[in-house]
Amino acid sequence: MLMMDSDVATTPTHSKPSGAHASNSSRSPVTLAIDIGGSGLKAMLLDPEGKPMSERERVATPAVPTPKAVLAALDGLCAPLAGFDRVSVGFPGVIKRGVTYTAVNLHPSWINFPLQGEIEKRWKKPARVANDAAIQGYGAIKGEGVEMILTLGTGMGSSLFTDGKLCPGLELGHHPWRKKTYEDYIGRRGLDHFGKKHWNKLLQLVIQQTAHTFNWDHLYLGGGNTKKIEFALPKSVRIVSNEEGLFGGVALWRD
Repeated sequence: MLMMDSDVATTPTHSKPSGAHASNSSRSPVTLAIDIGGSGLKAMLLDPEGKPMSERERVATPAVPTPKAVLAALDGLCAPLAGFDRVSVGFPGVIKRGVTYTAVNLHPSWINFPLQGEIEKRWKKPARVANDAAIQGYGAIKGEGVEMILTLGTGMGSSLFTDGKLCPGLELGHHPWRKKTYEDYIGRRGLDHFGKKHWNKLLQLVIQQTAHTFNWDHLYLGGGNTKKIEFALPKSVRIVSNEEGLFGGVALWRD
């Protein structure tokens, strides 16, 4: 992810990540960080401090993104990334104890799917799974005061932190706003329906609304559609790279 502004998909040559090559003990444990999105699957290796040890690998999310199809795509995506000790996964939905409870922008068959256990069984490595916006937040926050992240992609992800501690379970994208939900206006559907100019106006309203609702000290905007932002952001708001959605994967192992 250092050099990872490109969304060009890579084509791995192996079928499954083996982790067969021993990682350098001075840099262990090595984390394989994965981000599952509505349009793309991303992965990279991180050192114990959360710094990249590989380039970001990316493939398109399967057209019919069932668990079976996504896991098969992850096998190929992660094949070049051998030598990891553990796996962190960001998933676009509600996660409880490694189980996916919602997946609005993927497929209904993800409901109640034991993703964490399936990855551990498949790759023979310990795994932890969390909401993708929460992981991106871990990679972006300062750990001071109230900090919020909104991810602008296929849907609208959200996470909220107080002094560096996650407030779990927030799904602001599906909360009623105006006549629909935040995601209907600010997600990909809203961008396509309203056009970029009006979408920018709606995003400014969302920034104002969340400031009044959550009284955040800092707001971070992530996701691919941040490239569509055309207005000057307030000093307390900044755009974070898609790579930070992977950098935060190490935080899942801070017990």
